[in-house]
Formats: sequence, structure tokens, C-alpha cells
Amino acid sequence: MKTLKYFLIGILFLSFSYTQAQVSVNVNIGTPPAWGPAGYSDVRYYYLPDLETYYDVSTSNYVYLNNGQWVRTRSLPSAYRNYDLYNEYKVVLTDYRGDRPYDNFKSHKVKYGKGYKGKPQKTIGQKPGKGNNKDKSHHDNGNHNGNGKGKGNGKH
Repeated sequence: MKTLKYFLIGILFLSFSYTQAQVSVNVNIGTPPAWGPAGYSDVRYYYLPDLETYYDVSTSNYVYLNNGQWVRTRSLPSAYRNYDLYNEYKVVLTDYRGDRPYDNFKSHKVKYGKGYKGKPQKTIGQKPGKGNNKDKSHHDNGNHNGNGKGKGNGKH
């Protein structure tokens, strides 16, 4: 009877350990940038067709061809530093998890050529300087004419 009791305890322990292992397995993807497309929190790469560049969410690096070599850097090449990533279309690579997205570059370049636009995208965050009401140049005089419902006519 004692052996049966220990056997059952052992089985419970093993099943509990297995369940814990199942729960703790998690793919740790980095934080997507504010300009990233909303709704894709678990992907690793975006392909930026207009720039022929990849963005690695897990390392916050851009991956692009430089003099025939694929490089990883924290910033875009100087020619694209002022490029508006909020308006750039991002192809979300949902089916690739490896370390070399550029292995598929030839097909990405053909399938998503420069100027490619797929379904409309919303970004994760707002574009800096747009609609964030950070202008503190006017003073609040306490006169509020609205009803607090946020349905003004937008003319200021």
C-alpha cells in the first residue's frame, strides 16, 4: 500500500512538473517600436519594402544590405534617417522565426516591391508631434465651454 501511495505521489509530482514546464515556455520577443503595426505583438521581423530593410523586434535592429553584406544596426543608414516610419508600410513576417530573414530577400523584394501597400495599418503608438496636445504655449484660464464628451468640431 505504501508503494502505491508513493507511486501516485510520484505521478502527481511528474504531471505537475510537466504542467509547469508547459506554462513557463515562452518566446521572449522584444518590445515593438511605436511605429510598428498594431496587432502583432508576437512577431520578430517586419520587412520595410520602400527601404528594402528588415526590422528585428527582438534586438531593436535594422537589417539591411550594405556594400553586399547584411548588417545589423540600431539606426537606419544615413540616407533614410529622416524617413517617416509611421507612414511606411510594414510587412509583418508572421511565418519566420530564424536569425536570417534576408534568406528570403529575393522573394520579399519581388512580392513586396517598393511602393507596396497591403491592408491599411495602424501603428502601435502615435507619431510624435501629432495629436498629443503637448503645446503648453497657451494658458488655461478656467473657462471651459465643452460638455466633456469629446465631440468638439476640431477647429481651434
